[in-house]
Amino acid sequence: MEFSLLPDVVLPEDEFTGTLVGRTWCPKTEKTPGGPSLVILAEHGVYDISQSYPTSSDLMNTENPVMSAANADGAIRIGGIEEILSNTGPDNRDPNKPFFLSPIDLQSIKACGVTFLDSLLERLIEEFAKGDAAEAETVRETLGKEVGADLNGIRPGSKEADLLKISLVERGLWSPYLEVGIGPDAEVFSKAQPMSSVGVGAEIGILESSVWNNPEPEAVLVVNARGKIVGATLGNDVNLRDMEGRSALLLNRAKDNNGSCALGPFIRLFDHTFSLQDLKGQEVSVAVEGDDNFSLIGTSNISLMSRQPEELVAQTINKNHQYPDGFALMTGTMFAPTEDRDEPGKGFTHHIGDAVSIFCPPLGALINRVNYCHKIPPWNFGTAALARNLVARNLL
Repeated sequence: MEFSLLPDVVLPEDEFTGTLVGRTWCPKTEKTPGGPSLVILAEHGVYDISQSYPTSSDLMNTENPVMSAANADGAIRIGGIEEILSNTGPDNRDPNKPFFLSPIDLQSIKACGVTFLDSLLERLIEEFAKGDAAEAETVRETLGKEVGADLNGIRPGSKEADLLKISLVERGLWSPYLEVGIGPDAEVFSKAQPMSSVGVGAEIGILESSVWNNPEPEAVLVVNARGKIVGATLGNDVNLRDMEGRSALLLNRAKDNNGSCALGPFIRLFDHTFSLQDLKGQEVSVAVEGDDNFSLIGTSNISLMSRQPEELVAQTINKNHQYPDGFALMTGTMFAPTEDRDEPGKGFTHHIGDAVSIFCPPLGALINRVNYCHKIPPWNFGTAALARNLVARNLL
């Protein structure tokens, strides 16, 4: 499905009120090769600040990223937001003009699972159905009666959670997903390698062998090397439910594939216009539209998370684990579509060409199109390539 990237769709509802940071691919010049540049967005244009901050990680690790971005030396206007967005989609892109990338570069990309009751139940359903979508509805009905009511209001790691665990073990209903869902330790896994995420307008990938998969719209925390949450963006933690349902040990197969992690459209830095507390009160919505006239809408209310964002960050970075380049932390989703698409009882799965739009009013819209992993551009620009590129452009 074709889609257009327009400023009034992609930008936050309050547009340029806050501090918006992104990355673009800038074309080669007579003297330097093309390469990724850190940019800030303003009403009057998009400005390259890579002379001061060559990477997103560099800016986030400053003492005050908002002030650092505002006072960056050598900022160069590279175009208007509308013209760069129009060149960012996968169709008819001109490589000789700038286009947007994921706003994350050297940072590790981590993700949290089962941070909402609804998603916990769906992970259990995948496991008990052994990844078979045809069995999911029957399992859903049974588990909803057996487990659903017990989980309401349970705080992870509490005495009530410990007592519930004893009961569920006795009934033969305990699961690794319940362990991370209501136990003391959150599920935090590596979603993608640094430099591998795709941005707004890019194609996102699913495996051709997968027949049960879905988008996972999530709020993403941007955290620096000191463990400080400095901003937020949106993410699509593309998931292959049939792979993960066969075995939790297939998480890498289900989650980490070419184009399976989309981030963007931009990082909104926390400042007086938008804070972490403001983020906690937001909803993240998703819309899927297919060439078969199928449409689907869902929401995740961040306030319904079972663990606070600060707790998830503290379980990720601490005295036992450091991230010198910082990290992006996907915080989980309550969206798990069950609406039938192809056959009764088979639930939802993606079709090639689906347009997926993830939206949050203060963060804007992350819009992507679904394709097979092997049919979208391969990831071939990693950390070593970035280092060589920055040297060639006299940015290091």
